[in-house]
Amino acid sequence: MKTTNISTDLASLSKLIEKVQMGEQVIITKAGKPVALLVPYKENSSPREPGGSWEGKVWMAEDFDETPQEVIESFYGNRES
Repeated sequence: MKTTNISTDLASLSKLIEKVQMGEQVIITKAGKPVALLVPYKENSSPREPGGSWEGKVWMAEDFDETPQEVIESFYGNRES
């Protein structure tokens, strides 16, 4: 993995991109501290699982949308008085 300083290699960005296209990763530093990582772009690569990946792993109770009266009263009190 190549490490390069942003101030010295900004002019040679096209050369860095060529290295990345060949599969090399390049760390860009500023004042000696890493600030960015150049990696090859891969078409159709997704860091997240596609939608529906929780299917079959989660269930919801039949009464999920029904709030018990005692819970409502604990928030709002008994307003019948």
